[in-house]
Amino acid sequence: MTVAPQTTGVDPTHVERLVEMYRRMRRIRRFEERASELYKATEIPGFLHLSIGQEATAVGACWPLGERDGITSTHRGHGHVLAKGLDSASMMAELMGREGGTCHGRGGSMHIADPGLGIYGANGIVGAGLPIAAGVATAAKLRAAGDVVVAFFGDGAVAQGMFHEAVNLAAVWDLPVVFLCENNHYSEFSPAAEQHRASLSARAAGYGIGYAHVDGNDVLAVAGTMTDVVERLRTGGGPVLVEAETYRWHGHYEGDPERYRSTEEVATAKERDPLLVARRHLAAAGSSGEAADAVDAEIDQEIEAAVEWARSLPEPAPETLHHFVSAPRPARPEPAAPPADAEVFRSMDAVRLALEHELTADPDVFVAGIDVGAGGNVFGLTRGLAQAFPGRVRDTPISESAVLGTAVGAAMAGMKPVVEIMYMDFIGVCLDMLLNQAAKLRFMTGGRASLPLVVRTQFGAGRSSGSQHSQSLEAILAHIPGLTVVMPSDPAETYGLLRAAIQDPNPVVFVENRLQYGLKGPRPAADHLVPLGRARVVREGTDVTLVSWSRMVHDALAAAELVAAQGISTEVVDLRTIAPLDRETVLSSLAKTNRLVIAHEAVRDFGVGAELSALAVDEGFWHLDAPVTRVAPPATPAPYAPSLERLWLPSRDTIADTLRRIAAV
Repeated sequence: MTVAPQTTGVDPTHVERLVEMYRRMRRIRRFEERASELYKATEIPGFLHLSIGQEATAVGACWPLGERDGITSTHRGHGHVLAKGLDSASMMAELMGREGGTCHGRGGSMHIADPGLGIYGANGIVGAGLPIAAGVATAAKLRAAGDVVVAFFGDGAVAQGMFHEAVNLAAVWDLPVVFLCENNHYSEFSPAAEQHRASLSARAAGYGIGYAHVDGNDVLAVAGTMTDVVERLRTGGGPVLVEAETYRWHGHYEGDPERYRSTEEVATAKERDPLLVARRHLAAAGSSGEAADAVDAEIDQEIEAAVEWARSLPEPAPETLHHFVSAPRPARPEPAAPPADAEVFRSMDAVRLALEHELTADPDVFVAGIDVGAGGNVFGLTRGLAQAFPGRVRDTPISESAVLGTAVGAAMAGMKPVVEIMYMDFIGVCLDMLLNQAAKLRFMTGGRASLPLVVRTQFGAGRSSGSQHSQSLEAILAHIPGLTVVMPSDPAETYGLLRAAIQDPNPVVFVENRLQYGLKGPRPAADHLVPLGRARVVREGTDVTLVSWSRMVHDALAAAELVAAQGISTEVVDLRTIAPLDRETVLSSLAKTNRLVIAHEAVRDFGVGAELSALAVDEGFWHLDAPVTRVAPPATPAPYAPSLERLWLPSRDTIADTLRRIAAV
């Protein structure tokens, strides 16, 4: 309720606007104060980072935003999401870990999100919201609807590589994003002077983007600056870095002993309390203090009602533990194999044709990566697509975290990005965006976030590419709940699995083997789709089950042919999807053969083969007539010298020797 001003000669519209700004700031302040009290009373678990003292930046920055506009936030994000329109009751329930919370108690204080309101997540990783904001802004630009994105970050995040990558990508792509730094002059416990040598204005100039400075404790000033900036972005302007100087009254986290600053410093900062500044604006506009007092009473009542409501809610039930990890994927039948006399095509053709098919069929699909556009990919896989789909096949800087973050943000905003990481080894450069963002956001938001994205990459030892360009890292990725990991073994599988991955509602890492790009096979029909999460038996047998994936499937088939001459019947299983693992197909084959051999290109220790071995010993123990055996490289980096690499990699002969030994047990 807005209280009408009583003083004559005032501008009612201006006063009404000031009262509403004050209301929003007061809501944040009281929410944070009660959260602090509840944390001390152990009613809020986990970590708690409060933004008391910074309310004006949140409210002023969100003031010109509509529901379709987006924000990304930080671990100190309660104020941002409240200012963007999230209700205080569900937020309080989320902090208290209740099923009725914003994210069903899965996110907590640091991970509140509601993409339906344009809130693309607070984030527990410093700087991680910046590449995600670039992705949301990419979706906005592709849709050309005039939407903008505000990426909140603290001064400490400037030291992160993700800051550089996100701002540079946004500059290169002219994205409609505001990078808003809440400069409270402390990076956790360290003063800003000990963290940076360059000013934000100098950094903005270095990236070739706009810059504005504003008093972050004055909500009118922030709202005015942001209104101008947002209007410019809506009409096609590129990114702007806004620095709002403010101060946090509480420590880095609740319980912080705050030995790094004096009580006198904090007391001095409180003289510029954003709420007092707003009250002064109200008084200057001719409004009595009664309007603000009435807002205080209204908000106190609202927050107390939120606390009591949250207390009344149940905690998540035990049977909901597995909810929201992954979106249900469509059931697909196993397709018929292409006829033997079909047109022959290569795995590299399969990749391009699958991308072309999905780009044509779905306007929400776009492709991005290093040199995937004009250059057509380092292997020529995407050649011609940029010309056929203008603006939807996009070259990026060499910035893997920005590339992955763009995919995450764009997916949350409703697009279906397919991004490329040139070599699988480079996954380590941007692992946070897979490990902590793509894989977890659906879960942490209680299902509010949708992550239909594909990360294409490739690997392959055997051509002296060395230790940093040969690694098979699927075990690392498969160990991350929420990720789907796919590794096709032939051209038709590549085509059908890649199309299924792009249509899937979950984040998929699609791993090709570069030594197979020239592999030829029969071309399937254009509508060919291979179900994810389902292995296939590529050779029937009765004596030994041999499980493999990717290029090693062909060595497995060759080894099975070699031992067939000695009367050993080998059943070869191609996993196709590493995660989720098709346990049923593997166990069914084991029940038939009673022996299990696993062959893979990744190093032996702690790999997918170890997981399959554990599966056999656990759920298939009574079927085993021989030890479960793995054929894989030893635990050393991939050698460069051809003589050592040949020794290091399994071959059809080493697999065949193992089959003979196990069959004889």
